[in-house]
Amino acid sequence: MEDQITGPPDPADPRGKAFAAYVLPEVEVLLRVAMTLTAQPADAEDLVQDTLLRAYRAIDRFDGEHPRAWLLTIMRRAEMNRHRRRRPHLLDDPDADLDRLSTTGTQGSAEEVVVGEAFDSVVDEALSALPVKHRTVVQLVDIDGLTYAEAARILDVPEGTVMSRLHRARKRIRARLTAAGLAPKRGLM
Repeated sequence: MEDQITGPPDPADPRGKAFAAYVLPEVEVLLRVAMTLTAQPADAEDLVQDTLLRAYRAIDRFDGEHPRAWLLTIMRRAEMNRHRRRRPHLLDDPDADLDRLSTTGTQGSAEEVVVGEAFDSVVDEALSALPVKHRTVVQLVDIDGLTYAEAARILDVPEGTVMSRLHRARKRIRARLTAAGLAPKRGLM
C-alpha cells in the first residue's frame, strides 16, 4: 500500500510537476465526460480517480502533447475495462448455450440474444480496429454524447475534422456490420 497516492503530488518531484502541469488542469473536463459515461456521480468520481491514478503512473511516458486527448484515452480504456468486467459473456458454446437459454425462459428469444451478442461483438471489434484518431471521435461524439464543437475543442482540431473522422469511422463500422450480416446492405456508402 506504500505506492498509493496519499495527497497532492510533490511539486519538487519531476513526476509531480508533470502531473500538476498536464493532468490537474483537466480534472473538471474529466469529471464532465465521466458523468456522460456513467450517469452516476459516484461512478463518475471513481472513473476519474482511476484515470488520475493511471495517468500518474504513466506520466513519465507522456510526451506533453495533447494532454486532454491523452487523459480521455486513458479514461475511455478504464471505462471499457470496467464495463467489460461487469458484462456477462453469454455464449461460449453456442449449441449448449442456446439449449440452456431456450429451457430457462429468458427474456427475449434465443435469436435476439444471439444477434444482440453478435452485434456487440462486431461493434467492439470494429471500434478496436479503427485508428486511434477515429476511435476517439466515435467515443466522444457517439458514446459520450459530446457535440462536434465540444469534441473539436477537446481534441484541439477543427470541427470539420471531427465530422470527417466520425463519417469515416461510422462508414468502417457499418461495413463490418454489413459483412457480418448484421446491417442492411446499401447501394452507396
